[in-house]
Amino acid sequence: MNDLVRQHTALSESDLEWLHLLVSEWQLLSDLSFADLVLWVPTLDGTRYVSVAQMRPNTGPTSYQDDMVGHLVPRGRRPLLDAALDEGRIVREGDPEWREEVPVRVESIPVRREGRVLGVIARNTNLLTVRTPSRLELTYLQSASDLAQMIAAGSFPFPGEAVDMDSSPRAGDGLIRLDADGIVQYASPNALSAYHRLGLAADLVGQHLGQITAELAPSRGPVDEALVKLASGYAPREAEVEGNGGVIQLRAIPLKPKGTRIGSLVLLRDVTELRRRERELITKDATIREIHHRVKNNLQTVAALLRLQARRMDSPQGREALNEAVRRVGSIAIVHETLSQNLDERVEFDEIADRVIAMVAEISPGKVTCRRNGRFGILDAEVATPLSMVLTEVLQNALEHAFAPAELGTVEVTAVRGEPRADARLLITVQDDGRGLPEGFDPQRAGNLGLQIVRTLVEGELGGTFDMRPGAERGTKVVLDIPVQPQK
Repeated sequence: MNDLVRQHTALSESDLEWLHLLVSEWQLLSDLSFADLVLWVPTLDGTRYVSVAQMRPNTGPTSYQDDMVGHLVPRGRRPLLDAALDEGRIVREGDPEWREEVPVRVESIPVRREGRVLGVIARNTNLLTVRTPSRLELTYLQSASDLAQMIAAGSFPFPGEAVDMDSSPRAGDGLIRLDADGIVQYASPNALSAYHRLGLAADLVGQHLGQITAELAPSRGPVDEALVKLASGYAPREAEVEGNGGVIQLRAIPLKPKGTRIGSLVLLRDVTELRRRERELITKDATIREIHHRVKNNLQTVAALLRLQARRMDSPQGREALNEAVRRVGSIAIVHETLSQNLDERVEFDEIADRVIAMVAEISPGKVTCRRNGRFGILDAEVATPLSMVLTEVLQNALEHAFAPAELGTVEVTAVRGEPRADARLLITVQDDGRGLPEGFDPQRAGNLGLQIVRTLVEGELGGTFDMRPGAERGTKVVLDIPVQPQK
């Protein structure tokens, strides 16, 4: 709609926002009317109309099998559009049109904002299945007529009341029609069932909806006046009411077809099972985070015990081996700490990489600077955990063997992530400017425990490749190439 309006019309950005607000609401008008809606806006030169949005009803057959958005129609071809635009009134004159052997009643509703008519809604009703209307259908049609008059007057949709149609109740979920005093005139079967779920034993018709709703909702103090007003339909509001083990979602829409409130529509939906599942998911997420938190605490305890044991070792080799184990355990603990703060099993690995780099840099025998370039991005936990250990081992190996004591140097970690595809890969290089590899060194056969861990994790768990070779000028370059899932 943005592109069509900006390309073909003279409407301002604020006018466009009004149309967006209207389109976010007009599923309700379509369902209540049992009709298709097409929004036509005059072009910049005033000689044509362009259709910028379309809506089909959930409550009846469609009148348009084809997509109408983007169609251009010359002014004069559809007289009802011209009359509604020029006169600023709802136009219902004319005989039904025949489309593919289907009779269609066409009406035009001007869309007004701040006294100006921005466009026209063509309401098209398929008459092929017309029958004697029920009380529900009559209520729907009367409510649709009231909303159409409000659109023509510029009082609907309500400014600042953008509605999320994915979560807001719809007409088919449950509908209650109130008079100006908040007394129920009609309640659909779904609406009555929802109130029975809250504990209502009687009928709704003739009852004051606000008072009944407040009585069904448990309260330790005085009656909730805000809830009474909302359920009475005095203002456009949404709320949830919980009672008797049930939860219903309410949305009130004041009806002011001629400027004065004549009553209200209350749309409602039974969301008891939905809220129960949400609570279960929240509990599950909290449990998973707590597990990661406890694992992190246990790993830190293990690291502390190893550190204490290392201090008591007389053998320098044994002390260093325990310190290496402390860093390995610490790298895993960092991943679990990050997972304990997330709602899913995915982590932003750049933060983990920075913490691993800082942890390993503490062992540097000289004045070596470690830094990171590029982004690892978001990784699954099953990739992040082994990758953190691999990064720890590679950095630890570089800092221990590439530089002499008190020697200045640099270790640079670079991450390059491929395009977000199913076969995306992450290329990681760890480059130092130290003394380089010894003569005849083969990284694939070296017996060093750290390199064995790297080879096992990269090739076995991560399904990637590992290589270690001399740098372009000096030092050593480690290259890791691993597959990753595309970022969501």
